[in-house]
Amino acid sequence: MSDKKNKEYMDELRHSCAHLLAAAVLELYPEAKPTIGPPIEDGFYYDFDFEKESISKDDLEQIENKMRELLKDWDSFEHREVSAEEAREYFEDNDYKLELIDEIEQDDEKITFYTSGNFTDLCRGGHVESPNEEIGALKLEKVAGAYWRGDEDKEMLTRIYGTCFNTKGELEEYLEWKQEAKHRDHKKLGTELDLFMFSDNIGSGFPIFTPKGNIVRQEILKYCREINDKCGFNEVHTPNLNKKQLFETSGHTEKFEDGMFEVHSNFGEDKYFLKPMNCPQHTQIFDRKLRSYRDLPIRYSDFANLYRDEKPGELSGLTRVSCFSQDDGHIFCKQEHIKQEYNQTLDAIEEVLSTFDLEYEVVLSLWDPENKDDYLGEDSLWKEAQQQLRELLEDKDIEYKEEAGEAAFYGPKMDFIVTDALKREWDISTIQIDLNLPRRFELEYVDEDGNRKTPIMIHRAMVGSLERFIGILIEHYGGKFPVWLSPTQVHFIPVSSENHIKGTKKIAT
Repeated sequence: MSDKKNKEYMDELRHSCAHLLAAAVLELYPEAKPTIGPPIEDGFYYDFDFEKESISKDDLEQIENKMRELLKDWDSFEHREVSAEEAREYFEDNDYKLELIDEIEQDDEKITFYTSGNFTDLCRGGHVESPNEEIGALKLEKVAGAYWRGDEDKEMLTRIYGTCFNTKGELEEYLEWKQEAKHRDHKKLGTELDLFMFSDNIGSGFPIFTPKGNIVRQEILKYCREINDKCGFNEVHTPNLNKKQLFETSGHTEKFEDGMFEVHSNFGEDKYFLKPMNCPQHTQIFDRKLRSYRDLPIRYSDFANLYRDEKPGELSGLTRVSCFSQDDGHIFCKQEHIKQEYNQTLDAIEEVLSTFDLEYEVVLSLWDPENKDDYLGEDSLWKEAQQQLRELLEDKDIEYKEEAGEAAFYGPKMDFIVTDALKREWDISTIQIDLNLPRRFELEYVDEDGNRKTPIMIHRAMVGSLERFIGILIEHYGGKFPVWLSPTQVHFIPVSSENHIKGTKKIAT
């Protein structure tokens, strides 16, 4: 079975088990109101409104046992379409389902019920054919709070997490993996090794690196700078705060404003944003004077801080933060430079990932022509750029897969998906052709014939967010960094006497 088919099947298996969880909860807590229960990575959850009752992890075993009892009679899922009126009548005591029914009706979509055993739920589908044969092992893992629809202004619900597999062996393997992941958790190791911290006085999502953690950070930066020097990059430094008009021109406010921090001046009406990306500033450096074709390619690197206004519930240690720095690189070049610049960048990324002992696969992230409003630029430019990237990968005999709808809003990209020691995938390195910024900022150079032309812009990151990369490395190495990256490389321990102490100090210095 292909990875995609396997993921689809596991989602269906876990979605089916989420229904089973809801059925068991209603058997034990008849007053509970089920809301939504999707599959997620490695499992599923279901949110409930228990009203005056409360449950804890201690109740999960009883719910699990009820799930196994009900599963015996769950031989299939029956599907039927119903009218909005019938759906409202069925869920008349569940305001959450009524809200969903209203939305489905407004979107002019079909309203469908799925039934297995004595349990019926409002659902779009995606289940296994024979739940009692295919759900061979299940486990409820934890209880947490969750706001309805993720909105902090709405009701707080109870979320029950679980997982399931075809066999007990698969479940046991997963639980062993999860235990290993717990031991390698970068949040735990980061504290134990005194590498980084967070402070409520500073804010969640804003990591602070301690002296030891900063050694790791600076060693990675030093290494990235060495690679940049070999590739002909010139390092620049750009301000964190920028006028709104910069991001209006770039298109970031049009496509990304909800994810940006807005700042207002005390001495004027200008609006500012903390920058989420470096690319608009780099266009201004390029545009400070008229360029000749002889100047190209021009390559800028930048390690300045970037800011994203993430939802508090989505922040996670170093792997999802609101403030981070990135090994950003932008190349301004002619059309005929694209191949050489991509080849050089591909070689650099391969060298970097190999240095950190990270396996990877390449994904060609394309636009979704069915949702053109999500992107900037003309159809012809997108098609041409995407074909160029295919040819570049094929010329270097690099295997890749394509994913529609994963492109940046300004152009297609090559993403390097690394696999860590726990077999998890991370989107780390990227190379992107930008079809829009040079045109939006009216960048120009003078060609061999004296004509003014628009340069090509290439975005490049080798390790991406430095904070996230360090979090991944902590877990990948289990806290045992390679010697060159370790904040403490050697300990000298005198055995006993004063002479030993003096000798140790002499060696250490």
